[in-house]
Amino acid sequence: MKPEEIRQHIDSPIFRTIAKAASDYGVSAYIVGGYVRDLLLDRESKDIDIVVDGSGIDFAHFLSERLQGTRVNYFKNFGTAMFHHNGVEYELVGARKESYKRDSRKPIVEDGTLEEDRERRDFTMNAISVSLNESSFGDIIDPLGGIKHLNEKLIVTPLDPAITYSDDPLRMMRAIRFAAQLGFRIEENSFEAIKSQKYRIKIVSQERITEELNKIILSPKPSIGFKLLDNTDILELIFPRLTALKGVEIKNGLGHKDNFFHTLKVLDNAAERSDDLWLRWAAILHDIAKPDTKQFDNTSGWTFHGHEDLGAKLTPGIFRSLKLPLDHKMKFVQKLVRLHLRPISLSKKEVSASGIRRLLYDAGEDLDSLMILCESDITSKNEVKVKKFLENFQRVRVKCKEVEESDKIKNWQPPIGGEEIMNTFGLKPGREVGIIKTAIREAILEGEIKNEYEAAKELMLIKAQELGLQQSNTP
Repeated sequence: MKPEEIRQHIDSPIFRTIAKAASDYGVSAYIVGGYVRDLLLDRESKDIDIVVDGSGIDFAHFLSERLQGTRVNYFKNFGTAMFHHNGVEYELVGARKESYKRDSRKPIVEDGTLEEDRERRDFTMNAISVSLNESSFGDIIDPLGGIKHLNEKLIVTPLDPAITYSDDPLRMMRAIRFAAQLGFRIEENSFEAIKSQKYRIKIVSQERITEELNKIILSPKPSIGFKLLDNTDILELIFPRLTALKGVEIKNGLGHKDNFFHTLKVLDNAAERSDDLWLRWAAILHDIAKPDTKQFDNTSGWTFHGHEDLGAKLTPGIFRSLKLPLDHKMKFVQKLVRLHLRPISLSKKEVSASGIRRLLYDAGEDLDSLMILCESDITSKNEVKVKKFLENFQRVRVKCKEVEESDKIKNWQPPIGGEEIMNTFGLKPGREVGIIKTAIREAILEGEIKNEYEAAKELMLIKAQELGLQQSNTP
């Protein structure tokens, strides 16, 4: 959106109500921050920050009388008020200035001028404001050159970047996040300041770091953000297991690929195919155990045997250290890491029904996500090779659909479970029950018996006889 179009865009009842209330109350009010930036970039935004040259809470009380039917929430500790209108969140705050202690990113906040409020913001593009004053309604105030920097696709801090980043080190990750989200470049002095202030990231809580990391992962091309995190040496501080993938080792003239850049390519490929954050996390972690499993053999060269299983075992610890959720989201990522080689192995040979049954059984409802990860894992620059792999994966997809339609294996449980085995033979949980359950499951997956109760029962009795078990007389 062009700057001259802003006035028309905000000419709405809610902004006119705020403007009239500000005039009647005797304060100046401005829209500021990400909403203005996103308007200029034609991006959607549903959070609107409004700053006034006075108490934001006092003005909010006055404004609330004009907003009939709208509930306004007040946060005295932060000097802010908030309300929702037509699905949009509005936050009101008084102009502030901030100072920081060396060991904390929590500012000491004092009342300030509108100029000081702009200068305390992270980047010039977030300091652009739009007047909500009746005499200048819709005018853009941009003394720091934010619009110019937007047009140049440049991320610039309002003050000396070393001070900006030292005061609040999370701004370093925000700069990198905006670069990834918007495709912008971090101004050179700002980039060097991030490198010099990198260790300040240690005073930021893990939760806030991970919040920014997730936003980078959800950007259109996440590798941009990760490469910037790596080039500023921040990645080594916040995610050392990922940087451990870097490098190529050569023995006897044989080298392996750089698994760090391979992982970033897989992540970008996954981002092109899916918006799912947790699928993208699976892309990040799919080869995370390769440094731990790397071996060299004179015959076969470099191998990483078992990296999928070890990677799955490492996943909960990585999630815990990054303060990511340890619920079904982690289990989803863990499953995809553990299974990510299975469709690849199936695609390299004639697809067997038993192999497909096992894949369907193990992947369940996450089969499509697994296939997206595997297709994303093809990072060869040889277009012919890539085309062949994708065609093979398509064969696996077709076969999965055929077998699922005939055998109903996805999310399947064998027709006879442990409880029936224990009741039939008067057993308690133990080795014999496990042997029989496994035999039934494997026989069905291998296609040796039909996926039906009677066939499973017959096999249960045969296996029980082999184990010397007698049927219980207990009804």
